[in-house]
Amino acid sequence: MTSAPPTTADETPKAADPPPKPGSWAPLRPLVLRLHFYAGLFVAPFLLVAAVTGFLYATSFQAEKILYADEMTVSAVGDAKLPISEQVTAAREAHPEGSVAAVRPSPTDDATTRVLLSGVKGVDADHTLAVFVDPYTGKVEGALEQYGSTGALPLRTWISELHRNLHLGETGRLYSEFAASWLWVIAGAGLVLWFTRRRARRKVRGTEGRRRTLGLHATVGAWAALGFFFLSVTGLTWSTYAGASIDDLRGSLGQTTPSVSAAAGGDHSGHGAATSTGAAEHGVGLDKVLAAARAEGLGDPVEIVPPADASSAYVVKQIQRGWPEKQDAVAVDPATGQVTDVLRFDDYPVLAKLTRWGIDLHTGTLFGLGNQIVLMLVALSLILLIVWGYRMWWMRGRGNAFGRPIPRGAWQKVPPQILLPCVAVIAVLGYFVPLLGIPLAAFLVVDVVLGEIAHRRQSHA
Repeated sequence: MTSAPPTTADETPKAADPPPKPGSWAPLRPLVLRLHFYAGLFVAPFLLVAAVTGFLYATSFQAEKILYADEMTVSAVGDAKLPISEQVTAAREAHPEGSVAAVRPSPTDDATTRVLLSGVKGVDADHTLAVFVDPYTGKVEGALEQYGSTGALPLRTWISELHRNLHLGETGRLYSEFAASWLWVIAGAGLVLWFTRRRARRKVRGTEGRRRTLGLHATVGAWAALGFFFLSVTGLTWSTYAGASIDDLRGSLGQTTPSVSAAAGGDHSGHGAATSTGAAEHGVGLDKVLAAARAEGLGDPVEIVPPADASSAYVVKQIQRGWPEKQDAVAVDPATGQVTDVLRFDDYPVLAKLTRWGIDLHTGTLFGLGNQIVLMLVALSLILLIVWGYRMWWMRGRGNAFGRPIPRGAWQKVPPQILLPCVAVIAVLGYFVPLLGIPLAAFLVVDVVLGEIAHRRQSHA
């Protein structure tokens, strides 16, 4: 019987490696999972509406160009454009009702001039009637209701209101603010779950059933998360409650959006006002006012706003929201035609610029068609994520009417040094974003009550 050969030091059996220690996110992961699950479950219907209407809004820019091509473009490009005063006169002869609120001279060779009339019967008080004039012939090509500084016509206005407030007025705006308040929370929780998930379980290829749906949901969500964060933050900047908090913060930091001074100097008696005469011509007239603005470097597209009263000046401002933005503005004295104030976009405070760029990127105007395509892809991603999320919830039920919920008590496993700072951050955010803080507090109260009821029933049993 032969003995086993002696072992060398290198051949000595090694002890099994100790199991890896859980990362710092391990105790927090069940809590994040529960937050992601319930927030997604209850907020998803609002997000779905916002995503569908946002997708439609992104397509409306190109649809508008096709639908209103007869009004927005000239039938033939002429040799020279008529003075802007003659174009306004032609618009007023065709539509003498209301008052001239603004004039947008033809910005390109093939574009019509828009004369915007306010106080027109049958037109919403917040809207204007845009009269489209051929700048070469003075022919009126049509008139359409317009809304907002981006010049939205009826189709885009209707879709915009649907996305913004479901055509329910100020009360309806709460839906979009609620969705925007929670979108970044759900996306952030999803990212935490993605990065704390084992790499082997992130794969989609070769899987099926609920695991495949989960893989698709997680992968698309991780790629689209940056877009969700951006849409959430920029959407909140002009919301009702969170938007007011943001405005207050900008005001306290001296970062509000400046405006050109429309106060005119000198004696302006006898020059009239747009609100009283309904005309656009005051003092030196539109042609000299536009020439003065051009001399200050204000290139197309521009908008001329007549004086609001006898002591006010004309305001001429650039209205290009595409990159590079043109947002300079000047005030012109109606008595002398001299520029009395100049405001350059370069002089805007940093937060004012970021707000302007963020809103324009959110609405699809900053980078034109490319911007709109990206918005459509982000909206489509959100729609798919919601569908996959509900499908996973249904499959989690294993044939029951509803999927099984994530168990309670996850917060008890989180160390105090992690839990307390998180609670403090959520409390501060909830204060400034009330449609995040109030529903979250209500959910916690209801969850605690239901948990206590379930615990007592179990104890009695």
